[in-house]
Amino acid sequence: MDLSMDRRAMVAALTTVVLWASAFVAIRAAGEHFAPGALALGRLVAGALTLLVFLVIRREGLPKREAWPGIAAAGVLWFGAYMVVLNWGEQLVDAGTAAMLVNVGPILIALLGGWLLREGFPGRLLAGLAVSFAGAVVVGLSMSGRGHAPVLGVVLCLLAAITYAGGVVSQKPALKHASALQVTTFGCLIGAIACLPFAGQLVDDLATAPAEATLSMLYLGVFPTALAFTTWAYALARTTAGKMGSTTYAVPAVVVLMSWAVLGEVPGWRSLAGGVLCLAGVAVSRAKREPVLARQRL
Repeated sequence: MDLSMDRRAMVAALTTVVLWASAFVAIRAAGEHFAPGALALGRLVAGALTLLVFLVIRREGLPKREAWPGIAAAGVLWFGAYMVVLNWGEQLVDAGTAAMLVNVGPILIALLGGWLLREGFPGRLLAGLAVSFAGAVVVGLSMSGRGHAPVLGVVLCLLAAITYAGGVVSQKPALKHASALQVTTFGCLIGAIACLPFAGQLVDDLATAPAEATLSMLYLGVFPTALAFTTWAYALARTTAGKMGSTTYAVPAVVVLMSWAVLGEVPGWRSLAGGVLCLAGVAVSRAKREPVLARQRL
């Protein structure tokens, strides 16, 4: 891989981080007028139509047969289930807290990699998992005084992290047999098909939602879905799942800034502390052990 390709992959990853951060804010805004499943379906339809246009322009056609299992799994888990539970969770917790909880995903990616890809379970991974779990508990306890709904929001955001991790691990092998655009397009289509039971709710919500909420839904489909998932897949094809997961560490910080500027909401200090613990656990799990020979030279 040449240096220019490294730079392009880095730009793609940074594009994904910024657009995914904006998605947490847009979901929070649109979620006031769209049910979780309806919002997911509308977003996926907008994204799939956008991606199909570019697929036709580039004449890429269908992926190879070997890519379909990974595309299908990512479509159901990441594009379908993830978006529904995240939308639901963000109706119960603020955007910044949701982003911090979902960002436990990189640890789960490492766990799934250790299990499914037989990469083992290093001590740092287990330590990081324990720290992140403690952070999730702190967030949940900080919200328990506000009723059961916020606690449910924490659980839903953690479920979103699980489906996100499952989607990444499923998507990685598919990128060996298909392009980033193919994997994203057909994953998005499968996710939209999985969300078709919410079509009636989407029609009802579109009839009553203000134009701003509908535009937020379309924005989610075109930019954080069609564009950001494609740039993610492009970068993922050129590096490891663990390294790509580490790029999302910046998402919660960007979300907090965006939600403060756009929505006027910032997580409470205990939620923020719990979120920091979640991120610290991810950092511990991904830290590289210093080689023994290097320590001996000091």
